[in-house]
Amino acid sequence: MSNSEQKNTTAEKVNCDACPILCRISPGKTGSCDRYGNVDGKLKRMDPVIFTQKAVDGNEALVPFGEQTQEWDGSLLANDVPVNPESIFPTAVGAGTTYPDYKPAPFIIGSRHKDVDMVTVVTEGIFSYCSYKIKIDTDRYVGPEQATVRCQGEAVGHVMTAEYGSQMLSLGGVHHLTGGSKQEGRVTCQMMMDLGNKNAVELEVEEGSKLVVQAGAAPVIDGNQEERMRVGCGSAAIGIFAQQWFGHVDEVIVVDEHITGMLSEHQAGRFLGMEPSGIRVRGRRSTPGRYFQVANPGHGWGGTDVSDPLEIIERIKTGVAFPGLRLLMVSTTGEDAAYFVLDEDLKPCVQPIPEVLQKVVDRIGENCEPALSSVLFMAGAGGSLRAGVTENPVRLTRSVRRLLTRTTCGGAPAYVWPGGGITVMVDVTKMPENSFGSVPTPAIVAPIEFTMKLKDYELLGGHMAQVRRLEDMTQEREARISNWNEDNPWPFA
Repeated sequence: MSNSEQKNTTAEKVNCDACPILCRISPGKTGSCDRYGNVDGKLKRMDPVIFTQKAVDGNEALVPFGEQTQEWDGSLLANDVPVNPESIFPTAVGAGTTYPDYKPAPFIIGSRHKDVDMVTVVTEGIFSYCSYKIKIDTDRYVGPEQATVRCQGEAVGHVMTAEYGSQMLSLGGVHHLTGGSKQEGRVTCQMMMDLGNKNAVELEVEEGSKLVVQAGAAPVIDGNQEERMRVGCGSAAIGIFAQQWFGHVDEVIVVDEHITGMLSEHQAGRFLGMEPSGIRVRGRRSTPGRYFQVANPGHGWGGTDVSDPLEIIERIKTGVAFPGLRLLMVSTTGEDAAYFVLDEDLKPCVQPIPEVLQKVVDRIGENCEPALSSVLFMAGAGGSLRAGVTENPVRLTRSVRRLLTRTTCGGAPAYVWPGGGITVMVDVTKMPENSFGSVPTPAIVAPIEFTMKLKDYELLGGHMAQVRRLEDMTQEREARISNWNEDNPWPFA
C-alpha cells in the first residue's frame, strides 16, 4: 500500500474517546462497545437518548413506540401536541459519557418548572466500582455466608447475610471485573449488564444451590420456582395467628430454620391462658416458645432440611401431654401443614386438618407477599463523572449531601449512601428498558442525572457555557420519548 493510500484509509476512520479503549472506527462500523459508530466520517451514538414524559393531563398524546417509531420525525411530542418542557425529564440513557475527564457532560439541560430555572446534568457513567445487591425472597437455603457465587463457572460474587425472609447476594464489583482473569471480567460484566437490563441470569453457589435470578420475577432455586415470601418467622406467626387458633387446637408449632415458634409456651399462648402441652422441640430455647437451630438449613419445611415435621420433636412428656391432644404443625408460608392427634401411647397420628384450622393455614399463605428477586445497582460516581458536572467536583458532593441536588439514574430515585463521595443505589425495575451497557475494559455503563436549581449550579462551579434548552437538544441528537414511571417521584418536584 502506497503512502497516499494509507493516508486515505486512515482519514476514513474516526477516533472515539467515549471510553478508555479509544477505538479507531472504520466507515460503517461500530466500536467495540457497539454504542458508537462511524457514520459518514463522523462519530455518532448509535442508539437514541431517552426522554421521559409525564402526562400533564389525560388528553396529552405521547409519541408512539414499537413499529410506529420508525415513522417518527424526531419531535418530542406527537405532531398535534405542543411541546411542554415541564412535562419532560431527560434521562442519561443513550446520552454518552464524560470520558475523558476534561469534557463537560454530554447534555447540560436548562428548563423552567413552576417559574424556577432548573438544570439537569445528563451523562452515562463508566463504572468499574459497581455491583448489585440481590434480594431473593425465600426461606430455602441457597448456601453458606461468604460462599462464592459463580456464573458460567467464573466467580462473580458471594453470599451475604440473610435478611428477614430473604437470602442476599453481592454480585459484581471491581475485583471481579478487573482483578481476576480476562474471562472472569468478561463473564462478570455480561452478567451485570443482563441483571441491570432485567434479563434472567443463571448462578451457582459453592456448596449451595443453583439459582435463576431476574429483577422483578420470582426466583428459581434448584429448579423450584418460589411463590411466597414468609409472613414472618415462626415466633411472629404464632403471635399473629394465636387468637385464631385458640380453642381449636392444643398446640401449634410453626417450623422455621431461624426461629421456630410454639404456641403454648409463647407469650401469646400464655396471654390466652393455654396450658403446657408437654411437647419439647429440638434445638436451643431462646425465650419461652422460641427455638433456635431445630434443624439444619435446607429446602424443607420453613427453610429447614426436614420433610417430616415430627423430626423436630425431641420428646413428649408423660403426665403433661394427654391422649387426644391436638397438634398443628405449619411452615412460615403455609405451604406445608400437618395435623396430628396423640393416641393412647402419646404417639402423634396424622389426621385431616379440620376446616377451622385449614382456614388459618390458608390465611398464612394469603398474608405472604409474592416472592421476587430484587436487583439493586450500586455504584460510585467518580472523578470523570463529577468533572463533567463541575470544575470543582467536591462542590457537587456537598450539594448532593445538602439535598440541593437530586440524583437519579434513568429518572429513578437513587439512594445516596452516607460518607464520602457519591455512592448511589437504585432499583433497576424503576429504570427505563435497556438502561445498562458496557465497555470492554471491562466496565458497566449506566445513566446518572443531577438536577438542581440553575443558581445552585452556578454556585458549584458548573459548566454554565454548556447549558442548553431542552427544545434545542433534539436538533443535535436522535431522541426518543418513553412514558414516565409514575411510581418514581418527579425529579423537578
